[in-house]
Amino acid sequence: MSTPLKPVTLVLGGARSGKSAFAERMVEAASAERLYIATGQAWDDEMRDRIAGHRNRRGSGWHTVEAPLDLVTALDANTRAGRPVLVDCLTLWMTNLMLGEHDIAAEFDRLRAAIPSLETPVVFVSNEVGLGIVPDNAMARAFRDHAGHLHQSIAGLADEVYFVAAGLPLKMKG
Repeated sequence: MSTPLKPVTLVLGGARSGKSAFAERMVEAASAERLYIATGQAWDDEMRDRIAGHRNRRGSGWHTVEAPLDLVTALDANTRAGRPVLVDCLTLWMTNLMLGEHDIAAEFDRLRAAIPSLETPVVFVSNEVGLGIVPDNAMARAFRDHAGHLHQSIAGLADEVYFVAAGLPLKMKG
């Protein structure tokens, strides 16, 4: 028996909070067929190891699409009814946009506009970075600010929002 997902779910948490594993379990409980849209890029050995760890934990049953920059196109091209989607993660996607000097506001607008027309439930995972001190440099402050705006807008569209800390999910919406 599957556990139905809401159309849009946002899962937030800090680094190593358990947010990805929680989101994976949600999607796995909903369907035997599922899509994982990965936004991370393996720039160094540590990131390659991190990506490999995620792949190993997920195991079989997942179709993976890499979309470090064009998340909306990946969603449009790969979503279909009956196959829920996990996007992991929005802050890595945002980092890639920032480093590539893309128009972040335009990309956020594209994502917000695409979400209502998706054919299947989508679970977005993202790092909550706004709980600490104000960063000491402009790029880190811009990252924090962009993440805050993105999270607020996706949370506004989401049917459910969870915050995960120490592996424990707290339902914030829905």
